[in-house]
Amino acid sequence: MKRRNDLALAHCPIHGYIAFVSSKAKDGGDVYCEQDLIDHPWVQRLRQIHQLQTAWFVFPSAEHSRFQHVLGVMHLASRAVAALYESLKEACPDLPSRGYVESLLRISALLHDVGHGPFGHFFDEHFLSQYHLTHETLGAEIIRRELGSIIRGIRRNPNSELSSSETLAPEHVAFLIVRPKKSLPGSDSEANFPRWLFLLRALFCGIYTIDNMDFVLRDAYMSGFNTRVADIERLFHYSFFTPQGLTIDERGLSSLVYFLSVRGELFRTIYFHRTVRAVDISLEDLFRESRDYFLPGNPLEHLEAYRDFTEWSLIIRTTQEWARSDDATLRALSERWRSVSNRRLPWRTATERTLFYESAQEEKRSIFANREFFAQQFRAALPSELAEIPLRFDLARHTYRPGSSAPADNLNFVMETKTGFCRAISSEEIVRRLPYISYICRVYAQDSAHDAILSKTMDILLEGTPRDDATNV
Repeated sequence: MKRRNDLALAHCPIHGYIAFVSSKAKDGGDVYCEQDLIDHPWVQRLRQIHQLQTAWFVFPSAEHSRFQHVLGVMHLASRAVAALYESLKEACPDLPSRGYVESLLRISALLHDVGHGPFGHFFDEHFLSQYHLTHETLGAEIIRRELGSIIRGIRRNPNSELSSSETLAPEHVAFLIVRPKKSLPGSDSEANFPRWLFLLRALFCGIYTIDNMDFVLRDAYMSGFNTRVADIERLFHYSFFTPQGLTIDERGLSSLVYFLSVRGELFRTIYFHRTVRAVDISLEDLFRESRDYFLPGNPLEHLEAYRDFTEWSLIIRTTQEWARSDDATLRALSERWRSVSNRRLPWRTATERTLFYESAQEEKRSIFANREFFAQQFRAALPSELAEIPLRFDLARHTYRPGSSAPADNLNFVMETKTGFCRAISSEEIVRRLPYISYICRVYAQDSAHDAILSKTMDILLEGTPRDDATNV
């Protein structure tokens, strides 16, 4: 076999060596290579954004970045093509060449987080939402406006290449990275996309994706939760495309259910850790009071400023530049940012309970389905002299079951081995063995003076009566 001189390797503790194309073809057939995207400032900025938005404050080894993650997802994109391309070709005869599909998935994987801001998904909720943006919709615009020419000039990946008549479409990349409001073709903005592109979307927005395969493995390893928590080889082995969509043979369901349960445990143990959520609560107030100073305005209108805006620049700006400001408000904010970055948090856990619901109806009937209502009911149950003490309330919600959120509907299917019958995974009996939804309900206080009373109040809300050991509080 002829040795490829155009390839480079990046070593990864999760996947081993990750190959990428590092130079252009000698015949001049391609204008750009994969490394041109990897080295682009829009991708390199992801080194300055943690993969775990605030869990790194709590788990000392979980310092990995979005950059490491997107390289891993790019690697899994090639594995997905190796396992799934032939079956997708059978389901969609108009499918482009393997080179096109593999490069499309690799570039989409590399760029799927390009729109993230500091503290990841937290930034979506507490900053981008005011402009009706998410990191996905913002990332799609970055792909169209900033990276399109490079994407169109890429013609090869480590395993295949585009045919002479094909050119990578940035619009296809943007389509794949944005979570759909509808799972199937039909909306005016998506009507002209081919069916095979909708089926590929399951690899980014479905139940088990190349994105969550990487972050489950990587976050579990880097946090110390577990060094090998999921059998993705078995998931790939039993997965294929049918005309309905991405399908798993029922013999692989046990691995899928285990994968989903591990993902749920990561949420409960790592992402929803009590101190991690205390950091989030502390940042909520800071973001609300600081966000007007972050950027000149809508990131879509100030992409250059947004490109330079990362966790590194944010923390440096708030702890250094603002501290020297003539504005007393900025100096005060700087001190509070410095306190949080040094883990001097204003809130600590006073009491918490974990709840599981088996249906959407059961969840909706609970007072814990809404944070504001939970807070209102909790304060109403407190002794009158404590009704106004400083408290913060948190509901850490995780959906375990496939099909219990609309974007996953009709993206994943299971096939009965003996009959060949396909059905949506959400209707498969074995999936019902997972809990439907879990809530970790917490109350945070500024000191421990009233912990016993707060715990008793939580029991009153949960059960109507306090625990026996709290009756004398």
